[in-house]
Amino acid sequence: MSLAVLLLFSPVAPSLVAQFSHEKKVWNYDDGLEMMTDGQISSGPCFSIDGRVTAPHYFENLKRVETKTETTIRRGKHLVSQFPETLHLSFFLYDLPCTIQSDDTRTYLTHALVSTLRISFYWKRGMDMRPVNVVMPKLFETRRLTPYAKELAGVSERFGWEFDFDLSGAGVPVTDSLVIILRTPDGQIAARAAARM
Repeated sequence: MSLAVLLLFSPVAPSLVAQFSHEKKVWNYDDGLEMMTDGQISSGPCFSIDGRVTAPHYFENLKRVETKTETTIRRGKHLVSQFPETLHLSFFLYDLPCTIQSDDTRTYLTHALVSTLRISFYWKRGMDMRPVNVVMPKLFETRRLTPYAKELAGVSERFGWEFDFDLSGAGVPVTDSLVIILRTPDGQIAARAAARM
C-alpha cells in the first residue's frame, strides 16, 4: 500500500537491551521495536529516520530468548507467535548532512521535497515482501528545528516531520519484519527501514 508522505516530528528513543549469559541471550522489547536508517533524495539532501513500533501492553515483558538450540519470543513463561491485531508506527524524519557535501553545497529538506515522497509498508519473510493489509494515517506534523548556529547569518531554516500510522498485524508471525520504503516520484528508493524481533 502506498501513501503520499506529507509531514512529521517527535524523536523517539526506543531501547533494546541484550542480556548475555553463557547459555542464552535475551533481548527485551518493553519499549517496542526500533526502526532507524539514513536516506537520500537523488542528487539532493540526506536525511535520517528514527522511529519505533508499539502496541498497548503487547511489548510489556516481551523478550527474545536465544539458546544454542532455538530462538523464541516469550512473555513470562508463555510463547508469543503473532503480532497484535493493531500496531502503531511512529517515526521522525529530519535532514542530515551528506558525507560528500560541504557546507557550501549542502541542500536541506523542504516541505516541497518531503511532500513528493511516497511511502510503502510491507511485511517481509525471508525474501518475500507483501503489502501491509491495512494502514491508517494518524498524524502528520511539521516542526521547525532550532538551527545549529542561530547566531550565524544566512543559516537555512530546518524542519522535521513526524509520521504516525496504525497498521494491521493480525495473523502476522513475529518472525516477519515490518519494512517501510520511501520512494521519489520517479520510483527511486530514497530510504528503506525495518523493524524486527
